[in-house]
Amino acid sequence: MTALNPTAGPRFLGRKPKSRLDPTRNNTVAGLLAWTAAFIFAIPVLWMVLTSFHSEVDAATNPPSIAAELTLDSYRDFFSGASGLNPWPPLINSATASITSTVLVLLLAIPAAYALSIRPVKKWTDVMFFFLSTKMLPVVAALLPLFLIARNLGALDNIWFLVLLYTSMNLPIAVWMMRSFLAEVPVEMLEAAQIDGAGLLLTLRKVVAPVAMPGIAATALICFIFSWNELLLARVLTGVVAGTAPVFLTSFVSSQGLFLAKVCTAAVIISLPVLLAGFAAQDKLVQGLSLGAVK
Repeated sequence: MTALNPTAGPRFLGRKPKSRLDPTRNNTVAGLLAWTAAFIFAIPVLWMVLTSFHSEVDAATNPPSIAAELTLDSYRDFFSGASGLNPWPPLINSATASITSTVLVLLLAIPAAYALSIRPVKKWTDVMFFFLSTKMLPVVAALLPLFLIARNLGALDNIWFLVLLYTSMNLPIAVWMMRSFLAEVPVEMLEAAQIDGAGLLLTLRKVVAPVAMPGIAATALICFIFSWNELLLARVLTGVVAGTAPVFLTSFVSSQGLFLAKVCTAAVIISLPVLLAGFAAQDKLVQGLSLGAVK
Protein backbone atom coordinates (compact mmCIF):
# COMPACT_ATOMS: atom_id res chain seq x y z
CA MET A 1 0.00 0.00 0.00
CA THR A 2 1.13 3.52 -0.72
CA ALA A 3 2.02 5.51 2.37
CA LEU A 4 0.19 8.76 2.99
CA ASN A 5 2.19 11.94 3.11
CA PRO A 6 1.76 13.31 6.66
CA THR A 7 2.58 16.84 5.55
CA ALA A 8 -0.24 16.97 3.03
CA GLY A 9 -3.07 16.68 5.52
CA PRO A 10 -2.81 19.95 7.44
CA ARG A 11 -2.87 22.02 4.29
CA PHE A 12 -6.41 20.86 3.52
CA LEU A 13 -7.62 20.64 7.10
CA GLY A 14 -10.80 22.68 7.53
CA ARG A 15 -10.80 23.88 3.93
CA LYS A 16 -14.03 23.43 1.98
CA PRO A 17 -14.10 22.89 -1.76
CA LYS A 18 -14.62 26.17 -3.53
CA SER A 19 -17.92 26.39 -5.35
CA ARG A 20 -17.90 27.29 -8.99
CA LEU A 21 -20.84 29.62 -8.38
CA ASP A 22 -19.90 32.55 -6.16
CA PRO A 23 -23.05 33.79 -4.36
CA THR A 24 -21.61 37.27 -3.87
CA ARG A 25 -20.81 37.63 -7.54
CA ASN A 26 -24.23 36.31 -8.57
CA ASN A 27 -25.97 38.77 -6.25
CA THR A 28 -23.91 41.64 -7.65
CA VAL A 29 -24.76 40.73 -11.23
CA ALA A 30 -28.46 40.32 -10.38
CA GLY A 31 -28.45 43.67 -8.60
CA LEU A 32 -26.84 45.42 -11.57
CA LEU A 33 -29.35 43.87 -13.95
CA ALA A 34 -32.24 44.92 -11.71
CA TRP A 35 -30.97 48.52 -11.47
CA THR A 36 -30.40 48.62 -15.22
CA ALA A 37 -33.93 47.41 -15.93
CA ALA A 38 -35.35 49.89 -13.41
CA PHE A 39 -33.42 52.75 -15.02
CA ILE A 40 -34.64 51.78 -18.50
CA PHE A 41 -38.26 51.72 -17.31
CA ALA A 42 -37.77 55.04 -15.48
CA ILE A 43 -36.37 56.90 -18.52
CA PRO A 44 -39.80 57.71 -20.07
CA VAL A 45 -41.11 58.90 -16.70
CA LEU A 46 -38.06 61.08 -16.07
CA TRP A 47 -38.31 62.45 -19.61
CA MET A 48 -41.98 63.29 -19.05
CA VAL A 49 -41.16 65.14 -15.83
CA LEU A 50 -38.31 67.05 -17.48
CA THR A 51 -40.45 68.02 -20.47
CA SER A 52 -43.16 69.35 -18.17
CA PHE A 53 -40.69 71.99 -16.95
CA HIS A 54 -39.84 73.16 -20.47
CA SER A 55 -41.63 75.73 -22.57
CA GLU A 56 -43.72 74.54 -25.49
CA VAL A 57 -41.11 75.73 -27.99
CA ASP A 58 -38.28 73.87 -26.24
CA ALA A 59 -40.42 70.76 -25.73
CA ALA A 60 -41.20 70.57 -29.46
CA THR A 61 -37.60 70.80 -30.70
CA ASN A 62 -36.19 67.91 -32.69
CA PRO A 63 -33.82 66.57 -31.48
CA PRO A 64 -35.08 67.31 -27.96
CA SER A 65 -33.30 70.03 -26.03
CA ILE A 66 -32.31 68.47 -22.70
CA ALA A 67 -30.48 71.52 -21.39
CA ALA A 68 -33.30 73.96 -22.19
CA GLU A 69 -34.35 76.56 -19.65
CA LEU A 70 -36.69 75.24 -16.96
CA THR A 71 -39.95 77.00 -16.24
CA LEU A 72 -43.15 76.51 -14.22
CA ASP A 73 -45.41 78.12 -16.81
CA SER A 74 -47.13 74.86 -17.72
CA TYR A 75 -47.96 74.13 -14.09
CA ARG A 76 -49.30 77.65 -13.56
CA ASP A 77 -51.45 77.35 -16.66
CA PHE A 78 -52.71 73.93 -15.55
CA PHE A 79 -53.90 74.97 -12.10
CA SER A 80 -55.11 78.42 -13.12
CA GLY A 81 -57.15 77.10 -16.03
CA ALA A 82 -55.43 79.45 -18.46
CA SER A 83 -55.97 76.91 -21.23
CA GLY A 84 -59.73 77.09 -20.68
CA LEU A 85 -59.88 73.71 -18.89
CA ASN A 86 -60.59 73.41 -15.16
CA PRO A 87 -58.61 70.45 -13.75
CA TRP A 88 -60.38 70.15 -10.39
CA PRO A 89 -63.71 68.50 -11.39
CA PRO A 90 -61.98 65.63 -13.27
CA LEU A 91 -59.54 65.08 -10.40
CA ILE A 92 -62.39 65.02 -7.88
CA ASN A 93 -64.37 62.62 -10.09
CA SER A 94 -61.40 60.25 -10.36
CA ALA A 95 -60.82 60.37 -6.61
CA THR A 96 -64.51 59.74 -5.92
CA ALA A 97 -64.77 56.82 -8.33
CA SER A 98 -61.45 55.22 -7.33
CA ILE A 99 -61.77 55.52 -3.55
CA THR A 100 -65.46 54.59 -3.38
CA SER A 101 -65.10 51.60 -5.69
CA THR A 102 -62.03 50.38 -3.78
CA VAL A 103 -63.91 50.51 -0.46
CA LEU A 104 -66.87 48.64 -1.98
CA VAL A 105 -64.55 46.02 -3.48
CA LEU A 106 -62.91 45.35 -0.12
CA LEU A 107 -66.27 45.12 1.67
CA LEU A 108 -67.40 42.50 -0.83
CA ALA A 109 -64.12 40.69 -1.48
CA ILE A 110 -63.09 39.98 2.13
CA PRO A 111 -66.24 37.99 3.07
CA ALA A 112 -66.15 36.19 -0.27
CA ALA A 113 -62.48 35.30 0.14
CA TYR A 114 -63.19 34.20 3.72
CA ALA A 115 -65.82 31.78 2.45
CA LEU A 116 -63.48 30.43 -0.24
CA SER A 117 -60.39 30.01 1.95
CA ILE A 118 -61.11 29.68 5.65
CA ARG A 119 -64.61 28.21 5.25
CA PRO A 120 -64.24 26.67 1.78
CA VAL A 121 -67.38 25.94 -0.19
CA LYS A 122 -67.80 22.93 -2.44
CA LYS A 123 -65.91 23.14 -5.73
CA TRP A 124 -64.24 26.39 -4.68
CA THR A 125 -61.70 26.01 -7.50
CA ASP A 126 -64.54 26.27 -10.04
CA VAL A 127 -65.73 29.43 -8.31
CA MET A 128 -62.25 30.95 -8.42
CA PHE A 129 -61.87 30.08 -12.09
CA PHE A 130 -65.24 31.72 -12.83
CA PHE A 131 -64.07 34.90 -11.08
CA LEU A 132 -60.83 34.91 -13.04
CA SER A 133 -62.54 34.13 -16.36
CA THR A 134 -64.51 37.37 -16.12
CA LYS A 135 -61.21 39.26 -16.51
CA MET A 136 -60.55 37.49 -19.81
CA LEU A 137 -63.37 39.33 -21.58
CA PRO A 138 -62.10 42.43 -23.40
CA VAL A 139 -63.69 45.59 -22.03
CA VAL A 140 -64.44 46.81 -25.55
CA ALA A 141 -66.64 43.73 -26.11
CA ALA A 142 -68.97 44.88 -23.31
CA LEU A 143 -68.80 48.56 -24.21
CA LEU A 144 -71.93 48.72 -26.39
CA PRO A 145 -74.17 46.79 -23.95
CA LEU A 146 -72.97 48.98 -21.09
CA PHE A 147 -73.65 52.10 -23.12
CA LEU A 148 -77.19 50.95 -23.93
CA ILE A 149 -77.84 50.05 -20.29
CA ALA A 150 -76.54 53.43 -19.10
CA ARG A 151 -78.64 55.26 -21.70
CA ASN A 152 -81.83 53.38 -20.80
CA LEU A 153 -81.26 53.98 -17.10
CA GLY A 154 -80.40 57.63 -17.60
CA ALA A 155 -76.95 56.98 -16.11
CA LEU A 156 -74.80 58.47 -18.88
CA ASP A 157 -72.33 61.05 -17.59
CA ASN A 158 -72.96 59.81 -14.03
CA ILE A 159 -69.99 59.21 -11.72
CA TRP A 160 -71.90 56.66 -9.61
CA PHE A 161 -72.47 54.45 -12.62
CA LEU A 162 -68.70 54.44 -13.08
CA VAL A 163 -68.31 53.51 -9.41
CA LEU A 164 -70.57 50.50 -10.02
CA LEU A 165 -68.59 49.47 -13.11
CA TYR A 166 -65.22 49.87 -11.41
CA THR A 167 -66.42 47.82 -8.45
CA SER A 168 -67.58 44.96 -10.67
CA MET A 169 -64.41 45.23 -12.76
CA ASN A 170 -62.01 44.96 -9.81
CA LEU A 171 -63.98 42.53 -7.65
CA PRO A 172 -62.80 39.28 -9.35
CA ILE A 173 -59.09 40.06 -9.05
CA ALA A 174 -59.64 41.26 -5.46
CA VAL A 175 -61.35 38.01 -4.46
CA TRP A 176 -58.57 36.02 -6.12
CA MET A 177 -55.86 37.95 -4.26
CA MET A 178 -57.65 38.03 -0.91
CA ARG A 179 -58.29 34.30 -1.04
CA SER A 180 -54.54 33.57 -1.05
CA PHE A 181 -53.96 36.12 1.72
CA LEU A 182 -56.71 34.86 4.03
CA ALA A 183 -55.57 31.27 3.55
CA GLU A 184 -52.52 32.22 5.65
CA VAL A 185 -54.62 33.14 8.70
CA PRO A 186 -54.00 30.49 11.42
CA VAL A 187 -57.04 28.31 12.00
CA GLU A 188 -56.27 28.25 15.73
CA MET A 189 -57.01 31.96 15.99
CA LEU A 190 -60.40 31.50 14.36
CA GLU A 191 -61.24 28.57 16.62
CA ALA A 192 -60.28 30.62 19.67
CA ALA A 193 -62.52 33.45 18.49
CA GLN A 194 -65.43 31.03 18.06
CA ILE A 195 -64.89 29.65 21.55
CA ASP A 196 -65.04 33.21 22.90
CA GLY A 197 -68.38 33.65 21.15
CA ALA A 198 -67.30 35.99 18.35
CA GLY A 199 -69.59 36.19 15.35
CA LEU A 200 -68.62 36.40 11.71
CA LEU A 201 -68.40 40.20 11.51
CA LEU A 202 -66.46 40.45 14.76
CA THR A 203 -64.09 37.70 13.62
CA LEU A 204 -63.47 39.45 10.33
CA ARG A 205 -62.88 42.80 12.03
CA LYS A 206 -60.86 41.75 15.08
CA VAL A 207 -59.04 38.59 13.96
CA VAL A 208 -58.84 38.28 10.19
CA ALA A 209 -58.32 41.94 9.23
CA PRO A 210 -55.27 42.60 11.47
CA VAL A 211 -53.49 39.43 10.32
CA ALA A 212 -54.26 39.97 6.63
CA MET A 213 -53.70 43.75 6.67
CA PRO A 214 -50.69 43.64 4.28
CA GLY A 215 -52.77 41.67 1.80
CA ILE A 216 -55.71 44.03 2.20
CA ALA A 217 -53.44 47.03 1.62
CA ALA A 218 -51.94 45.43 -1.50
CA THR A 219 -55.37 44.58 -2.88
CA ALA A 220 -56.71 48.06 -2.15
CA LEU A 221 -53.75 49.73 -3.84
CA ILE A 222 -54.06 47.62 -6.99
CA CYS A 223 -57.82 48.26 -7.22
CA PHE A 224 -57.23 51.98 -6.72
CA ILE A 225 -54.61 52.05 -9.49
CA PHE A 226 -56.85 50.14 -11.91
CA SER A 227 -59.77 52.50 -11.23
CA TRP A 228 -57.69 55.68 -11.41
CA ASN A 229 -56.04 54.72 -14.72
CA GLU A 230 -59.17 53.44 -16.47
CA LEU A 231 -59.89 55.40 -19.66
CA LEU A 232 -62.09 53.48 -22.09
CA LEU A 233 -65.29 53.26 -20.02
CA ALA A 234 -64.89 56.80 -18.73
CA ARG A 235 -64.30 58.11 -22.24
CA VAL A 236 -67.47 56.54 -23.68
CA LEU A 237 -69.87 56.75 -20.72
CA THR A 238 -69.06 60.23 -19.41
CA GLY A 239 -69.15 63.73 -20.80
CA VAL A 240 -68.86 67.09 -19.12
CA VAL A 241 -70.09 66.35 -15.59
CA ALA A 242 -68.52 62.99 -14.74
CA GLY A 243 -65.33 63.12 -16.80
CA THR A 244 -62.33 61.62 -15.01
CA ALA A 245 -58.67 62.63 -14.96
CA PRO A 246 -57.54 60.32 -17.83
CA VAL A 247 -60.32 61.71 -20.02
CA PHE A 248 -59.26 65.23 -19.06
CA LEU A 249 -55.67 64.37 -20.04
CA THR A 250 -56.70 63.46 -23.59
CA SER A 251 -58.25 66.90 -24.04
CA PHE A 252 -54.77 68.45 -24.17
CA VAL A 253 -53.92 66.63 -27.40
CA SER A 254 -54.71 68.96 -30.28
CA SER A 255 -54.12 69.01 -34.00
CA GLN A 256 -53.26 72.69 -33.85
CA GLY A 257 -50.51 74.42 -31.92
CA LEU A 258 -47.95 73.05 -29.48
CA PHE A 259 -49.20 70.90 -26.64
CA LEU A 260 -46.39 68.53 -25.59
CA ALA A 261 -45.38 70.42 -22.43
CA LYS A 262 -49.02 70.76 -21.33
CA VAL A 263 -49.65 67.05 -21.85
CA CYS A 264 -46.55 66.13 -19.83
CA THR A 265 -47.57 68.53 -17.06
CA ALA A 266 -51.06 67.07 -16.85
CA ALA A 267 -49.65 63.52 -16.95
CA VAL A 268 -47.27 64.26 -14.06
CA ILE A 269 -50.01 65.77 -11.91
CA ILE A 270 -52.51 62.99 -12.67
CA SER A 271 -49.87 60.33 -11.94
CA LEU A 272 -48.94 61.81 -8.56
CA PRO A 273 -51.83 60.28 -6.51
CA VAL A 274 -50.97 56.78 -7.70
CA LEU A 275 -47.23 57.29 -7.13
CA LEU A 276 -47.77 58.75 -3.65
CA ALA A 277 -50.16 55.95 -2.69
CA GLY A 278 -47.70 53.33 -3.92
CA PHE A 279 -44.80 54.97 -2.10
CA ALA A 280 -46.75 55.28 1.15
CA ALA A 281 -47.86 51.64 1.07
CA GLN A 282 -44.78 50.10 -0.52
CA ASP A 283 -43.82 48.07 2.56
CA LYS A 284 -47.30 46.58 2.92
CA LEU A 285 -47.52 46.12 -0.85
CA VAL A 286 -44.33 44.05 -0.99
CA GLN A 287 -45.29 42.15 2.15
CA GLY A 288 -48.79 41.51 0.86
CA LEU A 289 -47.77 40.39 -2.62
CA SER A 290 -45.15 38.01 -1.15
CA LEU A 291 -47.50 36.65 1.53
CA GLY A 292 -47.71 32.91 1.19
CA ALA A 293 -44.89 32.74 -1.36
CA VAL A 294 -42.48 31.18 1.16
CA LYS A 295 -43.65 28.28 3.24
